[in-house]
Amino acid sequence: QVQLVESGGGLVQAGGSLRLACAASGRTLSTYSMGWFRRAPGKEREFVSAISWTDSHTYYADSVKGRFTISRDNAKTTVYLQMNSLKPEDTVVYYCAARPGVVTGVTAYGASQYAYWGQGTQVTVSS
Repeated sequence: QVQLVESGGGLVQAGGSLRLACAASGRTLSTYSMGWFRRAPGKEREFVSAISWTDSHTYYADSVKGRFTISRDNAKTTVYLQMNSLKPEDTVVYYCAARPGVVTGVTAYGASQYAYWGQGTQVTVSS
């Protein structure tokens, strides 16, 4: 069982930055691929970014490409999402997720591909 806890959300002005962190308890994340998703009220969970455990290949949604960066620190069992140039439309709850093994250009984007989820952290970007 992998327990994930997100942190780092908060209120920021448009154009500002936040760094989200996702920490795992009980085990290392070194053999898990990690993803970040977000969900606005009443909408489906939306893919944001993912990183594969084998080669650390990264994937991004078009809406965040060039603004967000995913990274991982296996030694500290933490995955990060650096969010720059934030926009009001980035205002949603962000969730991290984990799945054993690799993700590919096909599997990285689907929420159903991930077995473990955190509780979410709210990001609010004011205009």
